[in-house]
Amino acid sequence: MDSRLDKLKAIIGRFTSAVVAFSGGVDSTFLARVARDVLGERVMLVTAASSTYPESELDEAKKLAAQMGAAHRIIVSEEIDIPGFSDNPPDRCYYCKRELFMKIRDIAEREGYQAVFDGSNADDLSDFRPGRRALAELGVISPLVEAGLTKKDIRALSAEMGLPTASKGSFACLASRFPYGETITKDKLGRVEEAEKALRAMGFSQFRVRSHRDLARIEVAPADLESAWQRRAGISAACKKAGFVFASLDLEGYRTGAMNEALFNENSKS
Repeated sequence: MDSRLDKLKAIIGRFTSAVVAFSGGVDSTFLARVARDVLGERVMLVTAASSTYPESELDEAKKLAAQMGAAHRIIVSEEIDIPGFSDNPPDRCYYCKRELFMKIRDIAEREGYQAVFDGSNADDLSDFRPGRRALAELGVISPLVEAGLTKKDIRALSAEMGLPTASKGSFACLASRFPYGETITKDKLGRVEEAEKALRAMGFSQFRVRSHRDLARIEVAPADLESAWQRRAGISAACKKAGFVFASLDLEGYRTGAMNEALFNENSKS
């Protein structure tokens, strides 16, 4: 673990300054902290506000950046306005990441920062991540990937550093809640955000509200399945209040990349 942290610092230390794409999640917060340790004030954090990024996450990103004493900028990167994004094709993330990192790269070039960092980790290489193609095209650096750091590693090191995100649930943009091919709209994104806000208020920390048109498919951590079943009436009511007609509990529980399962299944048949 220490050797991988040393490797991460060496990777970051190859550059004189950097802009970090900062969501306030586990990975980007850890990366921002280490970048600050290595590069000091020559680091800027950039967070993109959009309808796919809940307001609660934006507020937390602001607080975390302030706690680190880092320069922090909020930009608007509205994915819904990107041609083709709302159609929700399997490579949706490519268009999103390209739009976002073009804006971040422009900031870096205009203000004299040498590199742009993103918080992808080594685990991301084993999942379907079309957004990584955009990162490669734009010359974005993924220090956590280069250092071989997994999510488990990052959580452990974050705990050692006293970062409040060490045990934070994994988060992905709200667009990931929709099956490929289902049109994404601001109203649908708002519906998912409201339902997830309600589940968070109930005490669930690792979960997803997957949107299948009028149906909300709830994924909670496997250890929370019994609790979710006991509270099914409240969960159903919260989903219906948010605008869904039906609510269901996924018996497999939360897992990353669940919407890719149908994609992989289709590929295996072809």
